[in-house]
Amino acid sequence: MRTVVVGGGNVGFNVAKKLVDLGHDVIVIEQDEERAAKVDEMLDVMVITGNGARPQILAQAGIHEGGDVSLLIACTDRDEVNILSCWIAKKAGVKHTISRARNLEFTDNRIWADAIGIDEMISPERSVAGVIENMLSMSSIIVSDELWDGIASLYAMRIKKGALMAGRPLKEVRELRPDVNSLIVYVERQSKEGFIPRGNTILAEGDLCYVVSLKKDAHLLERLFGIKENFKLKRIMVAGGGKIGFQVARRFENNYKDIDVRLIDLDPHKCQRLSSELTKTLILQGNVADEDVLLSEGIDDVDGFVATTANDELNILVAILAKELGAKKSIAVVRHETYRKLENRLSLDAMVNPHEALVAAIMRYVTLNTKGAIMSTVKQINAEMVDLVIGEGSPVAGKKIIDLHLYPYAIIVLVQRNDEIFVPGGMTVLKPGDRILLYINAPNEDKILSMFIKENKKGAKRL
Repeated sequence: MRTVVVGGGNVGFNVAKKLVDLGHDVIVIEQDEERAAKVDEMLDVMVITGNGARPQILAQAGIHEGGDVSLLIACTDRDEVNILSCWIAKKAGVKHTISRARNLEFTDNRIWADAIGIDEMISPERSVAGVIENMLSMSSIIVSDELWDGIASLYAMRIKKGALMAGRPLKEVRELRPDVNSLIVYVERQSKEGFIPRGNTILAEGDLCYVVSLKKDAHLLERLFGIKENFKLKRIMVAGGGKIGFQVARRFENNYKDIDVRLIDLDPHKCQRLSSELTKTLILQGNVADEDVLLSEGIDDVDGFVATTANDELNILVAILAKELGAKKSIAVVRHETYRKLENRLSLDAMVNPHEALVAAIMRYVTLNTKGAIMSTVKQINAEMVDLVIGEGSPVAGKKIIDLHLYPYAIIVLVQRNDEIFVPGGMTVLKPGDRILLYINAPNEDKILSMFIKENKKGAKRL
C-alpha cells in the first residue's frame, strides 16, 4: 500500500516509522528542511520537501488523477494544512484520508469531516484525555492503552496480598468469576522472565499482569487483584486550562456522575472562558505550582491529579508536589521523550505523552481490507497487539483456537462476531468475518501472522 504522510515532526515521524515496519511504501512531505533531512536519514521512505497543502507538492508524491496512493495521513501541527491536504487528496481519488485537528470545532462532531470528505479527524487532546481517564478510573492501574475505539483496554495491574487469583490456576479463577470478561496476556515476575500465561498457570503475589478487559467490566478487576474495596473516583484536580486540561475536565464531567472536578489556571481570561464552557467543573484562578493554592483546594483528598500545562518541567514538578501533598494518583503530561526515561525514578504515578496517544489513535483508524492487520506496539513489554479480520480463505477459519498451538508465542484476546464481543476459550471455533485481537511476542509476529492471513502472489498482506 502506498501511503503519504504530511508532516515529518514527532507524530509524522513515528507514524511513518510504524507504517514502514508494517510493509507500507511511504512518502513523507515536510516543509522544514532540517526535519525533512532527519526523516530521510533515519527512515526508509521517500521524502519530499515542501508544503503538503499545495497541489503541486502532493502531485510529486503521486496524489493526482490516476495516481496510486491509497492513504494520506496529514499530521502537521496546523489544522488548515492538514484539512486542505486531505481535501485535495480526496478530490484526486485517494481512497482514505486521516487528518490531525486540534481546534474543537473540527472534532466535536463529524459535520466538517463529512462535508470535506475526510474519513477521520483525530484530536490529540481528545486522545490523551482518553488515556488519562483510563489511568485514573481505577486506583491500581500502572499503565493503560485503549483498544477497539475504547470498547476494551489493556491494563497493567499488580497482584496484592490475599487476592482471589493469588495461588490459584487461572482456569479456576475464571470458573469462580465468569462475569469478568477479561484475559491476562502477559505476566512479569521478579524471579523469571516475563511470560504468556496458560489456564493452568498459578499466579503469585507481586506478579505484574497485563490484562485486556472490556471497559464495562474493568471495575471488576480490582477485586480479583486484591483491592478490598472497589475504587470510586470522587474528586479530581486538573492543573492547566489549555486544550488538554479542558478535554480531561469535560470527559470526566460527561462520563462520571456526581464527581467533583476542579481546574486551576493562572490566566483570568482563560478561566472566564472555561467557566462558560464547562458546566460542572469548578474553575479556579491561581498558580498551579503554589503549595498553598493546592492545599486550600483539598489536594490531600484528591483521587486523581493531572498536570496538563504546556510546560513539561512544570507538569513534572507539580505532579510530584501533588503526590507529596496527598493526591492518591498523580499524572503529568510530558511531550519530550528524555523526561519519560525518568518516569520510574520520580514520585509520581505516570507520565502521558500526547504525541504517543495521537500516533496510537491514527494507527487504530487506518482502514484495511479483510486481509490486513492493524498492529500497535506495547512498549513496556516489547509486544504487538494485532487487530485483524479473518477472511474467507484464512488458514484458521473453521478451526478451534486450541488446535492452532499459539502458545507460548501468542494468544487470542477478544473476538467480535457480528454485534457480540467476547473473550474466547480454547474450544472457540474461529469463523470468516470474525474480528479478533491477537497478542504476539514481537519477535514472532511474522510467523504468527502467516497463520491468520491468506498469502497471495505478493505474500502475506499486512497493514
